[in-house]
Amino acid sequence: MRAGVPGSSSAVRVVLLGSGELGREVAIEAMRLGCEVVAVDRYANAPAMQVAHRSHVVTPMTDGAKLRAVLEEERARPHAELLVVPEIEAIATDELVKLEAEGLRVIPTARAARLTMDREGIRRFAAEELGLETSPYRFCDTFEEVEAAVAALGAPCVMKPVMSSSGKGQSVIRTPDDAKKSWDYAQSAGRTGAGRVIVEGFVHFDYEITQLTVRHGNGTSFCAPIGHVQVDGDYRESWQPHPVAPAVREKIQKMAMQITDGLGGTGIFGVEVFVAGDDVLFSEVSPRPHDTGMVTMVSQQLSEFALHVRAILGLDVPAGDIPVLRPGASAVLLAEGENEAPIVEGLDEALAVDSTVEVRVFGKPDARRNRRMGVALATADDVERARELAKRAASELRVV
Repeated sequence: MRAGVPGSSSAVRVVLLGSGELGREVAIEAMRLGCEVVAVDRYANAPAMQVAHRSHVVTPMTDGAKLRAVLEEERARPHAELLVVPEIEAIATDELVKLEAEGLRVIPTARAARLTMDREGIRRFAAEELGLETSPYRFCDTFEEVEAAVAALGAPCVMKPVMSSSGKGQSVIRTPDDAKKSWDYAQSAGRTGAGRVIVEGFVHFDYEITQLTVRHGNGTSFCAPIGHVQVDGDYRESWQPHPVAPAVREKIQKMAMQITDGLGGTGIFGVEVFVAGDDVLFSEVSPRPHDTGMVTMVSQQLSEFALHVRAILGLDVPAGDIPVLRPGASAVLLAEGENEAPIVEGLDEALAVDSTVEVRVFGKPDARRNRRMGVALATADDVERARELAKRAASELRVV
């Protein structure tokens, strides 16, 4: 690869479909390597738009015609190479499949973006095509089907919209009487509106980890396991490395390689698994940087964002296991209410917690309850100390 000049016929153009906090970090890493970055999202002034060379607003991102128009416009501009990099699930993936067939390069592939947008698609692919062990599940289109699924799987169980992510519309059905409330929530709070849901049998696991997996020109590499805490399906803190027995880690990496090889393409994948004793169960996969992987900005020499950009550009990625420089942790800053042009206060106090603490303010143009607005990061000699520091730093931050 050669680094061209953004805005010229020599440009390597990266079009981000989704411009949140993860897309922002991808944009920064791509620009460091000379790429021209175009940020696309459903709202103006999204985090990645604030650092990109150019941006587009497409509302909604699931509108195939609108998305095609933007990508055709970018393809028509002079460039040396064009890469389309989905950074969120809720986009017109069927249109991406068509555009890929017409010669557009989609990262990692349009098929991977389509399968992972749809929980039904990726679950059936993992469990029924690849034969990976997962939690028991049922797909439901009506509340009556939900009632039957709860009766079959037992309570507690988990309900999620098939077209959603980051805990949107997800809830736990603790007793059969909770089913209607969960159904109504799934229909109203999913990223793409009402529709089909998955009901999953509850898994009694020891821990859940994210296995960041990088497919690149020289093979597949693995980051150290990342532990995390989720509330209602959305991440609140993460740490690296999470202690995993060597035999279990081998199983995790084998599973991660199976699912990422099945999806194909290059780039980083966030593979989520449950571990119960010596057993490993597949949960989900994202064909892009993972929110829990923000910890790698302080724990690794090459963050998940740097690894993603290197892989998709065909540049060198270390073989085998990506080393951890120092145990690290992240803790998120959540908004407590709605606010236009929110202000993040407490930066001085947060950074004073420890010399290793770093803060990333996402710059989102509006706040709403439980929206992630920033993250505190810390390193230490051990994971528990890093977690303590990150949580203390995050507690000093507030959104007003």
